[in-house]
Formats: sequence, C-alpha cells, structure tokens
Amino acid sequence: MTALNRRAIRKRFGDAVRRRRRELGVSQEGLAERAQLHRTYISDVERGNRNPSLESITRIARALDLEPSALLRLAEASPAGQGVG
Repeated sequence: MTALNRRAIRKRFGDAVRRRRRELGVSQEGLAERAQLHRTYISDVERGNRNPSLESITRIARALDLEPSALLRLAEASPAGQGVG
C-alpha cells in the first residue's frame, strides 16, 4: 500500500468522524471528553494525520453513539477529500 493510499484511508475515516460529530452537534472537545482522548488527538484524526488504534476507533465510535463497524462503514462510503469543510 502506498503512502498516498494510507493517507486517503485516514482522511476518509477522519471525514466520517467529523460528519457524525457535527450531526450530533458535539465539539471536538466534547467528543474528546466522551471518548476519553485528547482534543488534539481528535483534531488530528479528523484531518487524517493520525492512524488510530482499534482501541481509539472503538472509543471514538462509542462516543459518537455508533458501533465501530458502523463508523468504518461511514468511512468506506466517503470519498477522500469529500468531507465537510
């Protein structure tokens, strides 16, 4: 897998997190508190700058009132770079 492909995967996941967070009307700080992660970590995930572990994916998904598999499906359905601005 090329670096570009890895970046696109992270970006799609981050876009899905951002969309769902905004649907719920939750700030990055609020999501971080709910997921017991740092706000800058959430910001990095949303920008595609982090490759979250399975544990972090699970924490984020549950904080977004989703199962991890549902969050990953949202990411699969999102073309890279098509996230909300």
